[in-house]
Amino acid sequence: MKQFTLSAAVAIILMTASCRKIEMDGNGSGNGGGNNTGSTVTLSGRITQNTTLKKADENILSGIVYIADGATLTIESGATVKGDYKGTNVAALVITRGSKIEAKGTQDEPIIFTSSSPDPRSGDWGGIVLCGKASVNTEFSGTGGGKGILEVEGGINNANGDGLAGGGVAPDDADNSGTLQYVRIEYAGYAFQPDKEVNSLTLAAVGSGTTIDHVQVSYAKDDAFEWFGGTVNCKYLIAYKTQDDDFDTDNGFSGTVQFGLIVRDSLIADISKSESFESDNNSAGSTVTPQTRAVFSNITSVGPLATLNNVGNSNYLAGVQIRRNSAISIFNSVFLGWPTGILIDATTGRSTDRNIADSTLRIRGVIVAGCKTSVNYTKGSNSDVTGETPESIKAWFLNPYFKNRDIPSADNLYTRPFDYNNPDFIPFGNASSILVDQKDKATFTVFDDPVITGRSFITAVNFIGAIAPAGEYAGWHKGWSKFSVN
Repeated sequence: MKQFTLSAAVAIILMTASCRKIEMDGNGSGNGGGNNTGSTVTLSGRITQNTTLKKADENILSGIVYIADGATLTIESGATVKGDYKGTNVAALVITRGSKIEAKGTQDEPIIFTSSSPDPRSGDWGGIVLCGKASVNTEFSGTGGGKGILEVEGGINNANGDGLAGGGVAPDDADNSGTLQYVRIEYAGYAFQPDKEVNSLTLAAVGSGTTIDHVQVSYAKDDAFEWFGGTVNCKYLIAYKTQDDDFDTDNGFSGTVQFGLIVRDSLIADISKSESFESDNNSAGSTVTPQTRAVFSNITSVGPLATLNNVGNSNYLAGVQIRRNSAISIFNSVFLGWPTGILIDATTGRSTDRNIADSTLRIRGVIVAGCKTSVNYTKGSNSDVTGETPESIKAWFLNPYFKNRDIPSADNLYTRPFDYNNPDFIPFGNASSILVDQKDKATFTVFDDPVITGRSFITAVNFIGAIAPAGEYAGWHKGWSKFSVN
């Protein structure tokens, strides 16, 4: 139900100025400000009826806002939604199970989620949380819990169970939480407690009926994108100057992601150690199912080190850290300028390299360039010892069958990937780039691998990394994105 909190006199003044404040709580209004161009629309609490946020309005999230009871939040293309910056009263948007968000921007009119602060900073507000009904390998013992239920981290759950995700013992892997398309999320991420943060975009048990494409996360305080279980497929993702991890996968995520551009800032990293990819099956590294088996293809990750002599923030770890019995696979991708390119971490739980041995974890058609250590392995002191060493894991990576390459320098891959003021991610040399298959040279793309052939979501292309030198896949990251937020 829409609540008008202005006095009559003030309301007359504001209506004359074509700016009326509208606060929405409870069951919502269904029109998000109607046709009153220039209104201020403040969402708070639980919204339980279909609601639309308009391009012409000033749209504010106050505190944690829940779209609940099957309601749909529709956001017009070109609209801006601001998380209200009020210190500990962090703003966030939670789409609860059975509800939807329909945020369909365009290349010319993206939808922008950002901070309301006049001097925005990373971590000003919480971010967006989608809670679906798909599979997840966790169990929640609290109210509304059970096997196959996840309590989303970050302190967003409440007495209504609005922070729970997953379909329990009867998951719906085709569940639809709506659409995020041509969307930018800026300055989000909030540390509720250590290791219990709200990420810029949290995808919790989100099903494959959901559409996620052309989404940029900029200046994330914690992770840019984190998938907790679920089956959702995503295309055209950008993570720009994240503090912690760019693509974090946990708790049985088995979806597919193609075309992802990651750009780091050499000074910005998290004390917990920062990577492009951090992947776990679960926190204990156990064999609980469904196992984390996501597939990523055509990712370009630009790390903090433009040259091997650069130092960067000491909290940077690796382009890819696969650990805790995860079995994600990465194809046709580029990781340049990282302290370590690929790290297989077997320090906790079932040794991750066992997934290499049984071919559930695959890395093929991948270039590691300009990294101080290209491939490494840590076994730690856990009891599940396999006898692998850093040398044997590197030999696996460089097995000619996998078509991976270790290139000493990050030069001559992209035009200006480390230029923070005017970056250019077009492959250097255009069609003659070493990132592009040549008719008279070896073919380095891998789209015939058994792990990838069953993923109809993936499109076979003739280049490695996120960006093509020309044609349809050369400009997908332009027009709607922004590479200089401050």
